[in-house]
Parts: sequence; C-alpha cells; structure tokens
Amino acid sequence: MPCLVLHYPKCTTCKRALKWLDEHDVSYTSRDIKLQNPTREELAAWHKLSGLPIRRFFNTSGQLYRSLGLKDKLPGMTEDECYDLLATDGMLVKRPLIIGDDFVLVGFREAEWAQKLQ
Repeated sequence: MPCLVLHYPKCTTCKRALKWLDEHDVSYTSRDIKLQNPTREELAAWHKLSGLPIRRFFNTSGQLYRSLGLKDKLPGMTEDECYDLLATDGMLVKRPLIIGDDFVLVGFREAEWAQKLQ
C-alpha cells in the first residue's frame, strides 16, 4: 500500500522529499497540505503512531506559528488543543509528513526516510 505524503508544493524541502521518493521508487500518494488540511482525527492518530511529542508536528519556522506566538503558548496547551489548532490551517503543520501502515515521519530527514522506506 502506498504511503501518504502531505506536502506544500512551494516548499523546497517538500520538493526535495518528493524527488527523493521518486528516485528511490517509493510508492506514494500526495496531498497538498494547504488545500486539504489534516483533520483533528487524522492528526491525533498520526501523533500516537509517531511516538513523537506533539510539538514536533508544528511548523515552528512558519510565519503563522510566529504570528500566533505559539512558542510561548504551546507548552501550556493540551494535546487536544494542539490537534484542534493544527487542524485549522495546514501551514501550521510540519511538512513533509509521510504516513505508512505502521509509521509516521515528520519533516524530511534523508537517513530516517531511507531506514523506514527502503
């Protein structure tokens, strides 16, 4: 079954990640994170599957993250509040996000992707 890749087409890191997938013959379906934002339910399921802290799902270098002052607000937020907030705008979500049957990878780290996908 192909992986699901959430990406933003204008993001250079996302472009590199998709190119890497193509070069390594990894089967995937892509989804524009801006046009089809992940739902609260998807985010909660992916977070649990990833085993990562919820903070890793935030695009901390994004303009929206900074304008909302999330650096200071995030530590006091519950997981449910984080899911609700992330589901409001795909630009808040760290990308690319790749979802497989038994794993979730957040951001493009080539070595980590190679380990999981090859």
